[in-house]
Amino acid sequence: MILDILVIIAMLSGLLFFVATTVGIIRFPDFYSRVHAAGKGDTLATTLFLGGTILYLLRDFSGETLLTAAKLLLIVFYIFIASPTATHAIIDAGYEFRVPYWTRSKKDNGTEGDEKKMDNGFYPEDLKG
Repeated sequence: MILDILVIIAMLSGLLFFVATTVGIIRFPDFYSRVHAAGKGDTLATTLFLGGTILYLLRDFSGETLLTAAKLLLIVFYIFIASPTATHAIIDAGYEFRVPYWTRSKKDNGTEGDEKKMDNGFYPEDLKG
């Protein structure tokens, strides 16, 4: 009974983080914040979903379910390492290709049409060629 409640909490939390990730991808104004939302939310949501699945499998404790849970734990570990690394690589590539970032001027409150207010970005002098 308690394990079922933990599975439901983990699954619903994962769903909540996936929805928040989707909203972040749609609503954030620039490339960098969108990729950040996708990387963080996707990693946490997938970890919660697979953690809930592992808990569900361990209700019926046997050799097969233990092996399956161990495999899912390896998948969680791989996602936990690979997803932030890939997100960092994508953001670094965007930075190298000088993808502009969003800035808010003092007179604008940053609501609709924020894409039009993007500047050319700020880059260190050693990257300018």
